[in-house]
Amino acid sequence: MSDRLPAPGPSYIREREIHLGDRRAHVGMSRPTTLDDGWWLAILWAADHEGLLTFRDVAPAAGPPPDPPLLRLGPILAGNLSGLILEEDNRLSVRLGALAPPADPTKPWRTPLAVRAAFKWEPMRAATMRPNELAATVVDAFARGLESLGRR
Repeated sequence: MSDRLPAPGPSYIREREIHLGDRRAHVGMSRPTTLDDGWWLAILWAADHEGLLTFRDVAPAAGPPPDPPLLRLGPILAGNLSGLILEEDNRLSVRLGALAPPADPTKPWRTPLAVRAAFKWEPMRAATMRPNELAATVVDAFARGLESLGRR
């Protein structure tokens, strides 16, 4: 039996398989919600048959960099969603936060790979997409971002 946390629940959108070297896992997402102020919120995660991965599982083979994983994942995810995220005051409207803090704050890569994600979408772009299509785009961007973390 694994000591890893289980996935937060069934994925709202079809899970996407990711390849991490010779390991395979899947990425899922909770049902998104849109707040009155326009922020679109969801929980994104990566898991395998034993439960949630940790950020260490997607770190470069040489070892995790010294900066926190979300500091690297944020720009990658924003780049993968380029043109879809609203820019306000010269800043992209994206917020990421770990769902659970690391047991040891000095080892941020050893936290479960589950992220609270919030976005404001470019209204004209988002209006052309169905809710499921938008969610699938986010899951794909997150999956590509996790795969690329190990190569940076």
